[in-house]
Order: sequence, then structure tokens, then C-alpha cells
Amino acid sequence: MTELKKPPSTPLTRLFTKASVWLDTKVGWDKLPLLISVPVLIGERILLRQKNLANTGGVTKDQRPPLTDGRERFATARTPDGTYNDLDYPTMGSVGARFGRNVPIAKTYPDPHELLLEPNPRTVSRELLARDTFKPATTLNLLAAAWLQFMVHDWMSHGKNETENPWVVPIAPDDTEWPDGPMQILRTRADPTRTPKEAALPPTYVNTETHWWDGSQIYGSDKATQDKIRSGVDGKLNIGPDGLLPQNPNTGIDITGVAGNWWPGLSLLHALFSKEHNAICDRLKAEHPSWSDDDLFDKARLINAALMAKIHTVEWTPAIIAHPTTVYALRGNWWGLEGERLSRVFGRLSDSDVLSGIPGSATDHHGVPFGLTEEFVTVYRMHPLLPDELTFWSLNDGQTLLETTFAEASFRNGRKPFETVSVDDAFYSFGIMHPGAITLHNFPNTLRRFNEPGTADTFNDLASIDIMRSRERGVPRYNEFRRLLHKPPIRKFEDLTDNPEWAEQIKHVYGGDIDRVDTTVGLFAEPLPPGFGFSDTAFRIFILMASRRLKSDRFFTTDFTPKLYTQAGMQWLADNDMSTVLLRHHPSLGATLRGVQNAFAPWNPARPG
Repeated sequence: MTELKKPPSTPLTRLFTKASVWLDTKVGWDKLPLLISVPVLIGERILLRQKNLANTGGVTKDQRPPLTDGRERFATARTPDGTYNDLDYPTMGSVGARFGRNVPIAKTYPDPHELLLEPNPRTVSRELLARDTFKPATTLNLLAAAWLQFMVHDWMSHGKNETENPWVVPIAPDDTEWPDGPMQILRTRADPTRTPKEAALPPTYVNTETHWWDGSQIYGSDKATQDKIRSGVDGKLNIGPDGLLPQNPNTGIDITGVAGNWWPGLSLLHALFSKEHNAICDRLKAEHPSWSDDDLFDKARLINAALMAKIHTVEWTPAIIAHPTTVYALRGNWWGLEGERLSRVFGRLSDSDVLSGIPGSATDHHGVPFGLTEEFVTVYRMHPLLPDELTFWSLNDGQTLLETTFAEASFRNGRKPFETVSVDDAFYSFGIMHPGAITLHNFPNTLRRFNEPGTADTFNDLASIDIMRSRERGVPRYNEFRRLLHKPPIRKFEDLTDNPEWAEQIKHVYGGDIDRVDTTVGLFAEPLPPGFGFSDTAFRIFILMASRRLKSDRFFTTDFTPKLYTQAGMQWLADNDMSTVLLRHHPSLGATLRGVQNAFAPWNPARPG
């Protein structure tokens, strides 16, 4: 059995990381030439691995749940609940495992109650976050926004909130948008695994999904859900006759692993990668005609999940942070410095993940049990990507088919546009629509006053909720967040943003106290590195966690082999990207995707006639 302990830091490593931080602070990694900026980011990642992985507890070697499928299957396949990814620590990363932290545990105590609502989160929502005019992210298409939510549903959920003792947020007399009475924000579900000995420690929370990058948004995080989405034939998943997933007759929402916060973007992607799973099953059955339904399902899931991880690593993330250094570094996470071409011809040339990429390298938890973190959750709060209006056009001639609001096409109405619009037309429309820019004054107003299904009398303001979630979970406020991620704090509001009007607005909301600025506000206000769609401070969490999600998962490291994936599976992963997946299942998109280098960038417009 392996022991989890952090490796000692050598004098050479300490010198390298100090030099990296110094160069980044004095010059900025984004202003350095590629040959220097890449080593600087590697040095930053080493430091973050040493200093910014904190163990919140709950994972030990002796926690072994009952074996229901026999050792042979869980040793070579992903389990429904994420157990047995690490065979020595079988509950690591599974359903019910705690969220970790990227800052020291002692820094995660929430503010005292009298300060937790200061400044009022509804004030932050109204004066700093609310969309005044739609600010598009013109280098991206709306598929990029849908993809982010699709991925987040794979990674994390805090579960249903507590119904007792909600946070009560006062409403200002001039807040005419809000109905009578104060706003109530339900508290995050308490950690059921806490022991009496931990009562004095900062709060912890558990994930109701698996922490692993395993496609659980499609496959579910329990066997009962998995059984609902499987056809029981040839390892395949259920697909409806319209090319979308079957619907739950009670809710009208697609039957899938995670079906929360539904809208057409999720219908498209869930169906697309369910069909991709089935295509993989066809390929595997042709190679292995004697395999059972379970055999085909398990292998297809492995391959499909890895393909989604590859797309996110080398396509979606470089699209949203398109600086030449980060594009190179992210591709390096998958193929290493040797690059895709050499990797396809020669395979791995080294055991090093820096030289030959993380997939196929040795598993390493860097001394801390793997789990996604509360800070990771905070930096992935990117709701400004979503528009308030949706327009659907014809792929054939570009004519407008449907104009609707996000509110009219979400939750129970998430499938309504498909009564008018075909799946191909919807994909085309998402390919040419822009998401919103991740910035202040661009939070969709649809989500600042909405009802969830079944709560006609209960209004929610997701912008206020986003602020409260980070506060109640003990995510440090912006300046402390920067300090703990080895970045200098901001001294003046004028240095926080290059927009003088915003600087004054933030100063007013936070009463002139720069250290009270919420992390989300600071991240949205920061000037961005060239090509970036989100802040450089948030990028620190990505430097650490983007590689950790691969490096800790044995199905991406030691077990990323032809023996486990099959040779056909490895070839499938090498040959495919987001565009090939789209064209396999929707070949009519060929003209609109022709010449498009990244499927999350704007597509070609349809030509009339």
C-alpha cells in the first residue's frame, strides 16, 4: 500500500520556484517569451502542489465499502460511485468524499455572522454584477458556455441545501425588482461525516457527485441512475427517436446522470456524447464480438470519459485562455513537450509527464487525497457566459427560426425549442452565437430573479447566492486569496481594475476596504492577460487543478494503456476531437465547421440558398 506524504522540497526546487514567482511578479508570465514563460508556469505549479493542497480529512485506507461486482471488474472499470479509483484508498474521490482546499485549513473559517452578510450580497449583485448591456465574448461560441456547465455537472455538487435556518438578506427600499420581504438563501448542506472532534475546525462539505473526471453527468453517480440510462443491449445508452435523450414524463427534462438547471445547451451535449458512447460500443463489438453488455459499457465509458477530458484540456480551455503560452502548456498536459505529432508516431518517449504528458505517466496525489476543492468551485462560477436571449437559425439558409428568452427555454422548458428547431439547426445556432464575457456588469438578469420548478412563490438571485456560497464556505476574500496563491495583494481600488468607473463602484460597495472585496468580484474586475477569458488570479487554481484531475486518476495515468482501453480505444482517443464527434453524429454541420480550428470558436455562417 502506498503512503500519502508530500515529497521533500530540494534546494534546487526551492530556488526554481522562487525564481518563477519572482519573474511572474516582476514581469508577468504572459509578457515573457515562450521558452521562459513555460518553465515559469511549471515552477508555479510545483509551488502550488507543495503549498496549496490541504487535506480536509475523511479518507483513510481502512474505509473499504462492500465489493458488489467482484474485484476483477472494479480493478479495470470505473465504478458508479467513484470508489476504487485508488485501490489503496478506495473511497478517495467517491460520492460523499469531502471537498478539499487550495488554501491552508486555518484560513477557511467563515467570517463571524455579523460580517458574513457585509456588504449585502444583493447590493453586490445589483451594483456590480447585474448585466447592464450584454457584453459578448467574441472569440467563443455559445457551445463553450454549454460545455462548461456540462463539465461542472460531472465534477461537483454540494447536494440539496438545508431548508432550516436560511441566511436572511435584507432588501433595500429602492430594490423594486425584488418582491416584498427579505431574500432567503438556503445554507449549504452540512457535512454528514463530521465527527465531534472536528467541531472546532472550519466547516467541511461533501460532494454528491464523484470528484473524478469520469463522465458522471452522463452515467450518474449511483447504480440506480446508471441502470436508467442504459439500454441493456451491446453496452449502449438510451437515445430517443428525435436524436435527443428520452424525457422524464413527470418533469419533461432529459433522463441522464445529472439533470439539474436544464436548458437546450445541455440537451445537445448530453445527447451528443451519449451517441458517441454508442458509436464506441459499435467499434468495440466489431473487435470483440463475444463481449457482454457490461464489458462493452465499461470500456466505452472509459474511452468516452477520456475523450471528454481530452477535449476540455486541449480544446475548450485553450479556447477560453488563448494566450500562446497557455495553449502550448495545456497541450503539454496531454502530450508533453514532445507534442501530438511525435506522440502519435512514437508514443511516450519518457516517463516524465512534462516531457510526454500526463496520460500514461505515474499516478501521483502529491501527498494529499484527491478531491476537488472549494476554491476550484469558486473560480468556476462563470455565469456571465450565459445569455438572457437565445436565437435559433436555419443551417440551410440562415433564416431565423426562433427567438426566445433563456427563462422560456430552461428547466422544464429546456426541450421546448426543439419543438420548432432541429438538433442540427440548434447546434449550428450555438456555433454562431456568442456567450457573455466573464466580467462585471454582465451577470444574466434572468438568473438574478427566477423561480426554480415547483417553487412558484420562491425567488432566487443566483448572483447573490454565488457571493454567499464563497463566504459561507470559507473561501478567502480576494486579496487574501491572492496572497495565499503567491500573488501580491492589491493596495488600491484603482489597481484592481483598468476601468476607473468600476474602481469607484467597487470602492463604494465595499466601504473603501480593499480587503473586503469578494473573490468573485475581484476575479471579474481584473484586467486580463492577452487572449484570456478569465482572470490571472483564477488561473492559479487552473495551473494546479487542471493537471491534478488527470495526475491523480489511475485511469488517466498508470492504467491509461491499450491493455485496459484496448488498442481500438487508444486509437479512438488519438483520432478524435470535438469537431470529429460533431461531424460523426451531425454530418450536415460540415460546411459550417470547415476551416474552423477549434469547435468552441465561432463557426462559419450559413449561406442562403
